[in-house]
Amino acid sequence: MSHLFEELDYSNTPLGELVLRRRRILKLDRDVVEVVLNDEHLMSDYFTVSEVALANIPMALLAADAPDILVGGLGLGYTADAVLGYDHVRSLTVIDYLAPVIRWHHQGILPLGTRLSDDPRCTLVEGDFFALARGGDGFDPQRPGRRFDGIFLDIDHSPDFYLNPSHADFYSDDGLHRLSGQLKAGGIFALWSNDPPQDKFLARLRQSFAHAQAEEVVFFNPLLEEDCVQTVYMGMSENMGIPG
Repeated sequence: MSHLFEELDYSNTPLGELVLRRRRILKLDRDVVEVVLNDEHLMSDYFTVSEVALANIPMALLAADAPDILVGGLGLGYTADAVLGYDHVRSLTVIDYLAPVIRWHHQGILPLGTRLSDDPRCTLVEGDFFALARGGDGFDPQRPGRRFDGIFLDIDHSPDFYLNPSHADFYSDDGLHRLSGQLKAGGIFALWSNDPPQDKFLARLRQSFAHAQAEEVVFFNPLLEEDCVQTVYMGMSENMGIPG
């Protein structure tokens, strides 16, 4: 360990070398916990505004009294934690491809500790979200055909910048149409993107959902000393009377 880096966990995974580390950012005079895959920075506990927004924006629109939510991509857990902040949520299923990520939450070595694994409403599942989306049985192997009130996805960097090229078909017209069939009436699909809104992807969403919109998430990045713009896309199985 150096004065600037502390490796918390290292694993060889099907996607490559996965590292969980604590890093000292001198400019901010603070430590951050971050995830690195094959030397590519994936996420940290410093910029979590848009991960939380991925839950809060669609949750504010859902009308279900006791919603069942699916999150694709566990990471450091901030989207899932925001979902569980809604007391009326009946169940939360979180799917992640990488077993070490799930282990981190059970071990409590992340900033959220064991908050997710300790919540009886939350189930952490090792699995391939995209393979399950292609299959005909849905996302819950124990309950084939189960549908969800909300499906919130944060795995790829954007609809056209993938962690794995095999994910590309999910964002096609056919892939989005299949996904829409996994929602209950009044359900919402929400997608995180590291980029500003793209009209071409929004148009694609509108081909598969009764209503679609994109919400900008703007936050100040003190490292770059400028605002950053990320996006939460939403596709809704019903119009819900929302303009746009």
